[in-house]
Amino acid sequence: VAFPRRKAEGRPADTMTGVPHIVTVSTLGMLLCLGAPGPTLQLGATSATQAFVIAHSHMDVGWVYTVQESMHAYAANVYTTVVEELVKGKQRKFIVVEQEFFRLWWDKVATDAQKEQVHKLLDEERLEFIIGGQVMHDEAVTELSSQILQLTEGHGFLYETFGKRPQFSWHVDPFGASATTPTVFALAGFNAHLISRIDYDEKEMMQRNKKLQFVWQGSSSLAQQQEIFTHTMDQYSYCVPSFLPFSNRSGFYWNGVAVFPDPPKDGIYPNMSLPVTNDTIRAYAKTMVSNIKERAAWFRSSHVLWPWGCDKQFFNASVQFKNMDPLMDYINQHRDEFGVTVQYATLSEYMQAVHNANLTWDVRKNQDFLPYSSEPFQAWTGFYASRNVLKGMARRANSLLYACESLFTLYLLRYPLGSVDKLWALQQIQQLRWAVSEVQHHDGITGTESPKVRDMYMDHLFRGQWAVKSVMAAIFQETLNTRKDKLDFPLPHSQDTGRTEDGSLQITVYNPLGWNITTVITVSVAYSVVSVYDDAGNNVPSQIQKSASSSTFDLYVLVRLNALSYSRYLVKNKKSTCTKELDDRCLENSVSYRGRVITFDRKPVSESKNRGHRLLPLMNDCYLLMLNEDTNLLYSITDRSSQKTVKIKQEFLEYHSNGDVRQGPISDNYVFTPNGSAMLVSKSIGMEVVTGKLVTEIRQYFYSNISAGANDYRYAIFTRIYRVPNGYDGSMLCDRIEQEYTVGPLDLNREAILRMTTDLKTDRTIYTDNNGYQMMKRLYKLHTNNSLARNYYPLVRTAYVEEGGTRLVILSERAHGISSQADGQLEMMLHRRLWNNKEWNLGYNLTLNDTSVVRPLFWLMLGSKSTTSSLHQSGMALEFRPVVMYGPVSGKETYVPSHNSQSNRSAGSIFLPPNLHLLTLCLPGWRYNSNHTEHVQNIVRGESKQSDPDFHRVLLRIMHLYEVGEDPDLSQPVTVNLKDLLKVLGSVVSIEERSLTGIWNINTLQRWQWKTAQQQDGDINNGKQWLTEEDFTVTIQPKEMRTFFVHFKQ
Repeated sequence: VAFPRRKAEGRPADTMTGVPHIVTVSTLGMLLCLGAPGPTLQLGATSATQAFVIAHSHMDVGWVYTVQESMHAYAANVYTTVVEELVKGKQRKFIVVEQEFFRLWWDKVATDAQKEQVHKLLDEERLEFIIGGQVMHDEAVTELSSQILQLTEGHGFLYETFGKRPQFSWHVDPFGASATTPTVFALAGFNAHLISRIDYDEKEMMQRNKKLQFVWQGSSSLAQQQEIFTHTMDQYSYCVPSFLPFSNRSGFYWNGVAVFPDPPKDGIYPNMSLPVTNDTIRAYAKTMVSNIKERAAWFRSSHVLWPWGCDKQFFNASVQFKNMDPLMDYINQHRDEFGVTVQYATLSEYMQAVHNANLTWDVRKNQDFLPYSSEPFQAWTGFYASRNVLKGMARRANSLLYACESLFTLYLLRYPLGSVDKLWALQQIQQLRWAVSEVQHHDGITGTESPKVRDMYMDHLFRGQWAVKSVMAAIFQETLNTRKDKLDFPLPHSQDTGRTEDGSLQITVYNPLGWNITTVITVSVAYSVVSVYDDAGNNVPSQIQKSASSSTFDLYVLVRLNALSYSRYLVKNKKSTCTKELDDRCLENSVSYRGRVITFDRKPVSESKNRGHRLLPLMNDCYLLMLNEDTNLLYSITDRSSQKTVKIKQEFLEYHSNGDVRQGPISDNYVFTPNGSAMLVSKSIGMEVVTGKLVTEIRQYFYSNISAGANDYRYAIFTRIYRVPNGYDGSMLCDRIEQEYTVGPLDLNREAILRMTTDLKTDRTIYTDNNGYQMMKRLYKLHTNNSLARNYYPLVRTAYVEEGGTRLVILSERAHGISSQADGQLEMMLHRRLWNNKEWNLGYNLTLNDTSVVRPLFWLMLGSKSTTSSLHQSGMALEFRPVVMYGPVSGKETYVPSHNSQSNRSAGSIFLPPNLHLLTLCLPGWRYNSNHTEHVQNIVRGESKQSDPDFHRVLLRIMHLYEVGEDPDLSQPVTVNLKDLLKVLGSVVSIEERSLTGIWNINTLQRWQWKTAQQQDGDINNGKQWLTEEDFTVTIQPKEMRTFFVHFKQ
């Protein structure tokens, strides 16, 4: 029988999972069963292959079982029994990878005695924390700030509790490897990076040529400065080969397979390996040595990393070590015969041995390992679009957290004696930090989990968001003197206005970005004639129109906000627009513009290309959109600044997927295996155009049959362009074409795409982002099999196609799959609903029967490279849109002057240039001393446990958005005086530069240097000018992310 495919590396790989009573047989296993000798390693007369046996347990924070189920069934027992067994045997070692389970064990299960033992084992370097993040994050569909958050969460806990700073990664299970990840880990202070899941044919080539290890320069701009040695796991990946030629049970898994929901009371688990006895020890030794030698042949040094463990292992560490101890002793006693020595090791010991070999390594530039295929018809590109609702929720939660973090920081700096309980507030924020970190797991945001685990992630995200919303509400209520009986947030997609009897509505809008912005917010209201005022009683440009999907009205309000500022707006319906109290500030005609809806006849979809061209022009200051009235489809877009016109047609299509394994390859949560070309979904298309002074909206409805009712559609496009009134800086607002799609519910075994066909000559080349950090050029690749699916890539935030000097940019607020299957064409996979009869899919409930309706949002930009050069800033403006909060108001309370200086336009504010992004502004609350020596001493004395959170240390990160040479102006280094920049927050006393996650003083961080053929003279650690505590000026180079601890005068 086979184990779940998501846990298989492809051809000869094999793994252990939570399925009881099953044994995997692979190619090498069959050879061993037939008595075929394993490959021999040619060694010198006295040289022996040195195997580093690294005990570990791969513990998914989710996937099939919830965190709570896993803790009960096996996870807590892993740490309890491992600690007990390491104490018993001084030679034994173990690595801890994901932190979520360990933190739960530490906080809720571990006794004081066990905690003391953990401290001792760490000091003895027999227990080692690897990666140290909250989870092992996915690399394809996660966004950079979320990656940094989850890594920082884990590192903060480890450093605060133990004074330990992880220095190696163990990214053995993410489905493909991004070039952003090595840069993130290098900036966090890591000395080496470890990956596993890369394309099967590329791994085979690398193994054959001994190229599995290399130095990776993940960023073309940072290059050598942040390069990192990278080890690629061989074809056996992170698991021990589970086959034995002398037994019908799996090998080296003496504790068997974890059982859910309850551990067996008698301690007997399914599939426990044959014990090591006098009768079996030699056969075990031969099997282990043969595998070690096979692996050694694929690497350049004589050191072999032999991972001992797999999914959900070591829940009974006693039986594991009881069998492995004598086996390893036996091999070492026969080292002359076997040519191999074995030793328990941590990952750092293995990496140190490879480093000490002093070999010269190849350099890999900023190419990534995406997409990932495990075999010819197993392209893991489906998960780029699986569970679109969860992907959107995860990103919105991260955006809300980003806003609340800076708002709370501003509040404590400006209102140190404020009434909001800061301990309570920090706890609420920590709840969302945990939830957002957790869902970055490689079986979380990927959409590859079971429905109950999806529900767990969603529940944690919902609870965390409500927690931080309560913090923001409390801050707004105090600083704006707002009534405390009602403050609320718009709900996603259906914004309930909290209607009041007199029809008045208060809106508070917060801009969390480091730039001043002019944008439009949308609120649904129950009345059709309104006026909108700012806090000083001035009329605010707005537009109201009938909602497309309900009986309410959409109110668009133009807001202008300073960086890190919030302002209050007031909405009054016609009856209460002007009152006696407001006669001097209010005019009868100061009502919102009214959008006029024009309905066009529904048009049948025709296969003929010779349709008429009755074109309807719609424009703002930046774009001219031409709609084809004969098809009700978009016909072209013209960039008015260059007068360049691009013909473009947008259509929804569906790939039909096979759900019967007997009929051929299937699509599932992970893989995309289309059963032929995509098919058009609509028979007719309806259209409405809403015109107004502020917003023009195009509503296109795609019907699956000619006679469908007006609301009986599964696909729709809502396109908006904005006209910015005089006196407003509306460049970013004008430059975007906003599109919101409605997709679903889908029929079974359908994968929905939006296809854009243009007249650009692109040769099927597309540019997509790695995690919203850097752009990658994707040339179309022809494969022997499955070329369509293998040319899909993750779209995290940005993608574009270009011809000559013209570029069409797509910005997204959640992850999707994207591809160019024809010249000038783009297609984005937006939604998937699948079912198949594969046994393991059914057994784990991983069939992706997703019946939801999804509503992703995109911004399009068109123009020359210089016109679209703001794509990175626009991407951040889409990602971190203003937070809108609202509630009822009445009487004179409507115009209480704001107590927030930022609502005064003349007040100063943090203002970054357009090529720098405020990546983080928060109060982490860590209790540790920034001085490492003093912090370690505090841990030894037990003082760190008793201290309160530090509310005076501000964590600041600033990122340069552009690559070297990307733009003549925006790619230049930027020099900033941080003391001057932050003076509006308070008087800066000291600034200390830190590593990415904050646990290293950057001036004491010395990363290992690895010898390469192209290495220049000089130390990678010392070629950089870091900030010193006496200096407040920093020059930020292209693509740098700089991290600081800032202390303000109390």
